Amino acid sequence: MRKLLFLLVCATVTLAAADQTNIRIVVTNANGKPVDNASVVVKFISGREKSKLGKKIHTEWDMKTSQEGSVKLPPIPQGKILIQVIAKNYQTFGQNFDVDEENKTIEIKLNPPQKQYSAH
Repeated sequence: MRKLLFLLVCATVTLAAADQTNIRIVVTNANGKPVDNASVVVKFISGREKSKLGKKIHTEWDMKTSQEGSVKLPPIPQGKILIQVIAKNYQTFGQNFDVDEENKTIEIKLNPPQKQYSAH
């Protein structure tokens, strides 16, 4: 009986881990240089969201990039996510991504702001 219980627990942990992904986001400028202190917002939109023992899974993260221009998220459910990046002196970035791998690095290049035009 204990072996069966142990196997069920192991199978549950394995299935839960298979539905999770570890994401690293790297933010650079048009020249390939890291953009530090950029605000990165990640929102889980849809996918294999499961609760753990009745607890709701965290579905939104807000963090800043390191000096290397990167952030690493805790394991999140696989599926569709929205990534938004806001940094001073750059255009705001926003895009949906489908994430179905166990580990994924997403590289984001920020563009300089566009020139403003006036009709007057």
